Amino acid sequence: MESYLTSIIKQFEYYKSLGDKTLEQLTFEDTQWQSHENANSIAVIVKHLSGNMLSRWTNFLTEDGEKAWRNRDEEFIDSFTSFKALVAAWESGWSCLFKAISSLNETNLNEIIYIRNGGHTVIEAINRQLAHYSYHIGQIVFLGKLLKGYEWKSLSIPKGDSKTYNASKFSQEKENRHFTDDL
Repeated sequence: MESYLTSIIKQFEYYKSLGDKTLEQLTFEDTQWQSHENANSIAVIVKHLSGNMLSRWTNFLTEDGEKAWRNRDEEFIDSFTSFKALVAAWESGWSCLFKAISSLNETNLNEIIYIRNGGHTVIEAINRQLAHYSYHIGQIVFLGKLLKGYEWKSLSIPKGDSKTYNASKFSQEKENRHFTDDL
């Protein structure tokens, strides 16, 4: 089970890095763009992810993941006044997540925790959040790519470069690790 924790931390780090690399390419105005009034901007998605992370991972093992102090509906209203504030919210959520996960060990992975009174093993809750976050980070990346157009810097293997990339990778010694960022 220790390898599960190592693996899940790497997965969360990977998805965070996709968001980080997207945000690095954007302006504050870019993060506020929405295709129509009911669509979520990147800023709103960041606010929602941060709110969710703070609620789910604060006192993860001892309190319901849906905190009384969370106002989920407010997460879907962009109230950021600066790029710095947006990034601070992003980092705050991730910090809470990594702190909670780093406190886990194999003895509590099968404990039951609650999200909106629904019981989950710790593993199920972690997997649930990984899927939720990767879904929204995919939205962030998609919107970033849409907004930047030809200026977009690929986060993985650029279109048309697969053969060159693979030739470079296969010319190296095999790596002794289980996770790679070459998706």
